[in-house]
Amino acid sequence: MASAFSYDSFGFLLILVAFSSLINISSAGRQIAPKTSIEFIRTSCSSTTYPKLCYESLLTQASMIQTSPQLIAHAALNVTLSTAKSTSALMLKLAKSQGLKPTEVGAMKDCVEELEDTIDELRKSISEMGQLKGSNFGLMINDIQTWVSAALTDENTCADGFGGKNMNGSVKTAVRSKIVTIAHLTSNALALVNSYASFHG
Repeated sequence: MASAFSYDSFGFLLILVAFSSLINISSAGRQIAPKTSIEFIRTSCSSTTYPKLCYESLLTQASMIQTSPQLIAHAALNVTLSTAKSTSALMLKLAKSQGLKPTEVGAMKDCVEELEDTIDELRKSISEMGQLKGSNFGLMINDIQTWVSAALTDENTCADGFGGKNMNGSVKTAVRSKIVTIAHLTSNALALVNSYASFHG
């Protein structure tokens, strides 16, 4: 009996493999960091919704983060942006693969548009985070919180687009899981931004 997941394009399979290894948050390449920095990340991440993902995604940044609430929020935003950009690029390739249904191609393109909005919002947040100062702090941190919240909404909209029964199971699993991971990273980044806002206040 033929497999339900059979495509003419070998490139499609390669892209799915790339999706499966895209978010490889591991100890590889981890720099030695002071124990206080590592504990700071662990403690800070404990207040997020997805503490394990938070800790693993930021551990390689420990030397840079040190024990700064601002730097850990900034790093979390950068990790999220990098993941969103990589996922968007792979989705563009996947949307051009042979064998996809029109509904799947449409969902891919819609999702890429949502991710483009996410990337823009995260870039603005990162830029603003680097300029926080003085009497404008409250207004600027509110802007960041608004943009990151909007990015999270965009990602959830994208993930919802792959929840239908008309989607190929492998496509839905490969794509939706990555979008959900980005949403979790964004949620964590927002929590760290909120923590920094409370700390500063």
